[in-house]
Amino acid sequence: MASRSYANLLDLANGDLLDIPHTPRALPRVMTVPGIISDLDGYGCNDGDSDVSSSGCRERKIIVANMLPLQAKRDIETAKWFFSWDEDSILLQLKDGFSSDTEVIYVGSLKVEIDLCEQDAVAQRLLDEFNCVPTFLPHDLQKKFYLGFCKQQLWPLFHYMLPICPDHGDRFDRILWQAYVSANKIFADKVMEVINPDDDFVWVHDYHLMVLPTFLRKRYNRVKLGFFLHSPFPSSEIYRTLPVRDEILRGLLNSDLIGFHTFDYARHFLSCCSRMLGLDYESKRGHIGLDYFGRTIFIKILPVGIHMGRLESVLNLSSTSAKLKEVQEEFKGKKVILGVDDMDIFKGISLKLLAVEHLLQQNSDLQGKVVLVQIVNPARGLRKDVQEAKNETYLIARRINETYSKNNYQPVILIDRPVPRFEKRAYYAVAECCIVNAVRDGMNLVPYKYIVCRQGTARLDESLGRKNDSPRTSMLVVSEFIGCSPSLSGAIRVNPWDIDAVADAMYAALTMSDSEKQLRHEKHYRYVSSHDVAYWAHSFMQDLERACKDHYTKRCWGFGLGLGFRVVSLSHGFRKLTIDHVVSAYKRTTRRAIFLDYDGTVVSQSSISKVPSPEVLSVLNALCNDPKNIVFIVSGRGRDSLSDWLTSCQMLGLAAEHGYFLRWNKDSEWESSHLSADMDWKKIVEPVMQLYTEATDGSNIEIKESALVWHHQDADPDFGSCQAKELLNHLESVLANEPAVVTRGQHIVEVKPQGISKGWVAEEVLQTMINGGNPPDFVLCIGDDRSDEDMFETILRTVSLPSAPEIFACTVGRKPSKAKYFLDDTSDVVKLLQGLAASSNPKPRHLAHFQVSFESTI
Repeated sequence: MASRSYANLLDLANGDLLDIPHTPRALPRVMTVPGIISDLDGYGCNDGDSDVSSSGCRERKIIVANMLPLQAKRDIETAKWFFSWDEDSILLQLKDGFSSDTEVIYVGSLKVEIDLCEQDAVAQRLLDEFNCVPTFLPHDLQKKFYLGFCKQQLWPLFHYMLPICPDHGDRFDRILWQAYVSANKIFADKVMEVINPDDDFVWVHDYHLMVLPTFLRKRYNRVKLGFFLHSPFPSSEIYRTLPVRDEILRGLLNSDLIGFHTFDYARHFLSCCSRMLGLDYESKRGHIGLDYFGRTIFIKILPVGIHMGRLESVLNLSSTSAKLKEVQEEFKGKKVILGVDDMDIFKGISLKLLAVEHLLQQNSDLQGKVVLVQIVNPARGLRKDVQEAKNETYLIARRINETYSKNNYQPVILIDRPVPRFEKRAYYAVAECCIVNAVRDGMNLVPYKYIVCRQGTARLDESLGRKNDSPRTSMLVVSEFIGCSPSLSGAIRVNPWDIDAVADAMYAALTMSDSEKQLRHEKHYRYVSSHDVAYWAHSFMQDLERACKDHYTKRCWGFGLGLGFRVVSLSHGFRKLTIDHVVSAYKRTTRRAIFLDYDGTVVSQSSISKVPSPEVLSVLNALCNDPKNIVFIVSGRGRDSLSDWLTSCQMLGLAAEHGYFLRWNKDSEWESSHLSADMDWKKIVEPVMQLYTEATDGSNIEIKESALVWHHQDADPDFGSCQAKELLNHLESVLANEPAVVTRGQHIVEVKPQGISKGWVAEEVLQTMINGGNPPDFVLCIGDDRSDEDMFETILRTVSLPSAPEIFACTVGRKPSKAKYFLDDTSDVVKLLQGLAASSNPKPRHLAHFQVSFESTI
């Protein structure tokens, strides 16, 4: 299904399909300057400037997530609400990564429903006591947003589950999508109630809020915004099936920094940006960046850690040591394998049980000696497949126990109830091996917790009568499809679908020597203890600050409707070239040079036919016929094509193949540059390009008189880009001692003679005018791609002249450029040229007094 565009995202968020009231302004603004409370309602402002003055006092971080790090309980007798921090919430724990004087504000929903009449009082209380701003979503919206779009559509898709048929997932539902957008808008409204956009940093968490950055960026163009995805990001083949794929990608790209647990997840996101939005990325000094309309969106790859202090404090409890002794006694003489998983189809519990069954079948000596303790956390969703997974788990466990149980021995123990923290820690500490067999999981911190519990604490050692310096061991069997796998280099990695391999891995873990177990444990413990949640939060925020440091060195424009909104960020001196401005200078001058690129400048890049329109030919003739003008088309195309297409322009100068060939008008001869007459390098380049063409479906070679170009526009975007990088390196290596240069452009790799560029053309023409006693007093140069940047650079440093000319370097499209001006598209270029033509004084004339051969100017 093709996604529909929306004329106004705000109308969508409060659309007819959902009766959702506007978010009430129930909370007072947070004042950063005494007596000043800014009114930041509405989305009319696109300049991103803040009405709130900076306090210069405490640094503030705004953490936005689906759920607040709070626990709520209502007293049955008094009907009063009691709130407390959820000490296990990663959102609360990440504060340890900030400086002690940082103020942290949380925005999110409560895990309980609050009556409408109580919401204002509860909101004020949570702000005063916990610095929390609750988002009270209407019940129907909350259901469609979280249980609907998040859990029925995004969660399965991000875990590689496609709704191929009605019994295998839920098909895309636009009503649920609109609920998702509406909920994200309400979250954004709450952030706007408390933000000081000049100073505060906003950190948005997880897939529930992927379009929230668009709302914030639309209101505050320079908002300092980071996003971290805690789930996997699927490959482009999976993600591209989502009808609203572009809207979500653009939502994420309205952040300054996007974080992922692993490189795989980041790579999939970058591939989606390349394939669906045409964006390329590059790595500079260890940081991956995407250029998005002049803004650099940085990519952060760092798995989240655990809170060491919180975990160790539970280990130090007397209830933990008591439970640990009890569990040790219960499994005395047996080897315990531990699994701790949520009950859902992606955790691979049934696959794990099948592997245990195979382990016992193949190793009769382990029967009666190995026990799998599987702790099952409550399911987070209500999908039908959750119940199916639960039924399958119990069925397999029952079969194993019926086959291998004897006396007091039971090989599989399922603990399917809420398990207190101290009890889980006791099982972690007892288990000789921990297995995480998920078929897909964003991160999974179970292995980290297991390692810390196996290490223990001094107090736990004392209560168990264990020496502090006694060797510690642990063994991990982890799925290669979970986020923590890359960071656990000492773990045995498995494909959870390969039952035999998982069984072999468990056997290896149980029979490995203690010295090897100890070495692996020490390696893991060093990593886990040093890369904790504080390290993760500090590192992310450090990179976010770096990503935002240039916010106020550039000018910003917001454009695009609905979820297509984005911000163009360009240097302060960069502005749109107006017809009035350039015509005024045009009229005042008498010795004018005009340089125009062809493709993407006077002819649209998207046009299949590259023949110029009658409108373009007419305006070019009008400009050329003015005796005060020298007009050149400077293109990378061949001279035959340009001659054919522009044959009606008698007085137009042409520079073909980036200036290797040049003629001053139709009556003059083509002259070739003798900067590089040696073309023997072509014999080296063509066979190399041919190899890459044969290996890259959709690529081709364009043979020019002066250059060879390898095109990969029709190849697979990822593979074509990869091959282009490799070809570039290959050619640079073999041409190291040849008079040729290799350049990479938009979907091309080109080899051309040294010294030849569009900049050289501009320099030659301008120098010719000077040598002829007609130094230019007006220079206009318009182009749209990288090769035109050489022309801009040349005319901007325009040779020291007695009187400085009026210079207009103009790029097509709002993007970073050496040019000082921009025009939006080719139609704007034509309108500008028509404005100049209308101010011209066209008369038949010849260019003989300007025309000088290359030989006389070099």
